[in-house]
Amino acid sequence: MTSLAKNSGLPSALPFWAAFINAPLFLLAAYKGGWFIALIPLYGVYLSSALDRVLGRNTDNPDPLAEHTLNWHRLVTILWWPVQWVVVFGGLLIAARSPDISTAEFVLLAMACGTITGGTGIVFAHELMHQKPAGERMLGDALMTMVLYGHFRSEHLLVHHRYVGTPRDAVTARYNEGMPRFFPRVLVQSFVSAWRTEAARLAQRNRPVWHPSNPFWRYALWSLGYVLLAALLAGWAGVGFFVFQAFIAILFLETVDYVEHYGLTRKHLGDGKYEHVKPHHSWNADHRFTNYLLINLQRHSDHHYKPARRFPLLQTYKPEDAPLLPYGYPLMVAMALVPPLWFRVMNPRVRAWRRQYYPEIEDWSAYKAGTNPMPR
Repeated sequence: MTSLAKNSGLPSALPFWAAFINAPLFLLAAYKGGWFIALIPLYGVYLSSALDRVLGRNTDNPDPLAEHTLNWHRLVTILWWPVQWVVVFGGLLIAARSPDISTAEFVLLAMACGTITGGTGIVFAHELMHQKPAGERMLGDALMTMVLYGHFRSEHLLVHHRYVGTPRDAVTARYNEGMPRFFPRVLVQSFVSAWRTEAARLAQRNRPVWHPSNPFWRYALWSLGYVLLAALLAGWAGVGFFVFQAFIAILFLETVDYVEHYGLTRKHLGDGKYEHVKPHHSWNADHRFTNYLLINLQRHSDHHYKPARRFPLLQTYKPEDAPLLPYGYPLMVAMALVPPLWFRVMNPRVRAWRRQYYPEIEDWSAYKAGTNPMPR
């Protein structure tokens, strides 16, 4: 374990500001257009993956009790919302008022924007929504509604973390389930699951679903406010830009979800019960630079094992304790969008995981979606 001093203060927080480089790159792309738009994927996918190769893996683990040293780290996530606001609406205004931008460039710019709001905004929102301070949770909602996906907080905290690795969890990708089937399924099931869960919580307090305390009101009103702002800035073109960037961000999010849990299941103990969540129920990645870029989201095994832990304190594991991805998320997400390639790389790893952790299970057909009894 590394020392407390090495994992505290501004010096250790600086690498996690890597995502902020996207902001000036995007505004430059909005102003210049053309090949400058390619700077966003070049940095987020290709350069970050190359730096992973150069910098190698980071197997150091910080002191998990050092939360009092994380003020500079917290600023990384807290300051992103105003930056993203400028990226989305400032970039939209610049592009909409450019006399030379083509329709194709406008669409590609919206796509590039979505990779930022998904690859950084949602990642930061995920960190914020797990925290106790109400202000941080509010910022998480502000970021998620900027991609029209506010219900993610209800689904993620109340359903996914409880039922991960079981048929009840829509987000756990099944073995041999490709992204073309996973994505539409999870869009519908996650929304329905979040709505039912919030309705059940309200019912426990003898409140109807339309009660003002239902967070779906907040999700809807904030999303509507963002759409209206886009319309005021650039009319219907602005609405199209905003909705398309939200779609790309959601696609990025759900592809990451797909990568994080593909084929991994918790052992069914009978009577609708499953074993407790352990580190080996999520794919782990300790690639150094992409963990800086994604604020340690790739240390996902520890996040599910200890969900309250802030991102700088997340632990990584040895291969015998948690399954490791061969590459960081940017390359794995790109691979997931090509199902034959994904299956070729990941299916042998899933089968090896099964042999390692559950050699006593010979028939895995019972672990397909919906075949095991789950508590409702």
